Amino acid sequence: MEFDLSTINEQFRDEPPDRIIAWAISNSKHPIVSTNFGPHEAAILYACVKQKPDIKVIWCDSGYNTEETYRHADTLIAELKLEISIYLPRKSAAHRQAVMGGVPDIDDPLHADFTEEVKLEPFSRAMRDHQPDVWLNNVRKGQTTFRDSLDIASKSSDGILKISPFFFWSDHEIQAYLNANDLPNETSYFDPTKVLEHRECGLHTR
Repeated sequence: MEFDLSTINEQFRDEPPDRIIAWAISNSKHPIVSTNFGPHEAAILYACVKQKPDIKVIWCDSGYNTEETYRHADTLIAELKLEISIYLPRKSAAHRQAVMGGVPDIDDPLHADFTEEVKLEPFSRAMRDHQPDVWLNNVRKGQTTFRDSLDIASKSSDGILKISPFFFWSDHEIQAYLNANDLPNETSYFDPTKVLEHRECGLHTR
């Protein structure tokens, strides 16, 4: 099904996330929601599961998450009964330690290879396996310069409709949503493919 992005974005600019998600799910055959179990991720997962309890959840676990992130992931998987598919890099962290000496600095040419191995290739594999027509995610305006150029609805380079229901929400608003729904947050998340807070890893720019 073909969608006009400008029409969708105009239609849902002032609508709540629940209504946006309901529309996305009702207009898709194979929706997925992606997560990294980082800050505020409980909001998108809770909102999606409320609309479709068996929605496929994709997590590309780099193997470098903090202990708090792993505990947070286990909590949400259990409490929300997530239908989760976990994708891991094809090489272990120990293998990468031997070959790359650990996580390369962002100005090291090896960092691009590292990002491909631990984030981009696993996600590409997930998309091939699940063949989604709608990809729900927690991208929000203000996270990075690139994301500021997006909107509630956008398209991936593969033509998949990407829906970001909380796109225009501030940190304060999304934290209030977590509080109102008694959802936990995660504050120690670290992404070695980004390192810097407002840097893209490449997953959403493809």
